[in-house]
Amino acid sequence: MTPKEYSLRGKRVWVAGHRGMVGAAIVRRLATEECEVLIAKRDDADLIRQSEVEAWMQANKPDAIFLAAAKVGGIVANNTMPAQFLYENMMIEANIIHAAHQCNVGKLLFLGSSCIYPRLAEQPMREEALLTGPLEPTNEWYAIAKIAGIKLCQAYRKQYGCDFISAQPTNLYGPHDNFHLEHSHVIPALIVKAHNAMLAGNSQMEIWGSGKPYREFLYVDDLADALVFLMQQYSDDMHVNVGTGEEVTIADLARNVVDAVGFEGDLVFDSSKPDGPPRKLMDSSRLRGLGWKPNVSLHDGLKLAYEWFLKNRQTAKGITEDPPGTIASDGTFPPAP
Repeated sequence: MTPKEYSLRGKRVWVAGHRGMVGAAIVRRLATEECEVLIAKRDDADLIRQSEVEAWMQANKPDAIFLAAAKVGGIVANNTMPAQFLYENMMIEANIIHAAHQCNVGKLLFLGSSCIYPRLAEQPMREEALLTGPLEPTNEWYAIAKIAGIKLCQAYRKQYGCDFISAQPTNLYGPHDNFHLEHSHVIPALIVKAHNAMLAGNSQMEIWGSGKPYREFLYVDDLADALVFLMQQYSDDMHVNVGTGEEVTIADLARNVVDAVGFEGDLVFDSSKPDGPPRKLMDSSRLRGLGWKPNVSLHDGLKLAYEWFLKNRQTAKGITEDPPGTIASDGTFPPAP
């Protein structure tokens, strides 16, 4: 790893995907960095259109970019819209990365996903596991697009000397998550189910899958802090895992969620629903070695996530009108305006 400190002070910093869970967290985190945060609304630039991205970049001239914009969703969305997930994500990242090179952007951080690793990768998954085996079929389209983004950053670094880096977060949750029961990820879906079951006075609550797979979860504000840290402290072609290093079964996760929500009924697991990979734990020792570690425990993070849901459930995405697979930050859909 090459030490190369990059200061954000006084810089114009574009958060691409500012309306999503990750993008919104990055914007919150940058409030303490004495930089000017730039955002591009859909009316300003359609990120799928190369000419619009290049025009916006030329006009706004960002010094640094957090590339968190993506088309995202859970297992159902990935399975039913493979062409959109592959095409739109590849276009977004290619347009922004190429325009960043054209506009001489000083630093760019591309946000990937832990699904880039092989389905049966050795656990915990090290960065070197990339492209060493078959991907998980239920999200391979998204994974392939994210792998292409990593390789684009490496290619522009190799050919043009661009300081473009990549970070791969584990499963995320927190404020501005998507709460659609079919198109969200597991924690927000469990929060909604537990909340509704509690209000209805139900004696039990159904959980998708067997409950046996292991997963790792990171509170989104911890991720934002890690991304700012990497932007300032890291410069190399190897992508960097961002996780907690701790894992939990889906069954135990569900029990933690119902505890945070206050639902006291029984949990029933529907094994006819897909489980996804049996285990997903990332090796984040590279990041730990640089001096960063998370601050929010799963117990505290779930309580914070439920508190945010209670305060925002009338406008939270997925509750009333969210279409699946909207352009947003990695791991969620965009929050309500």
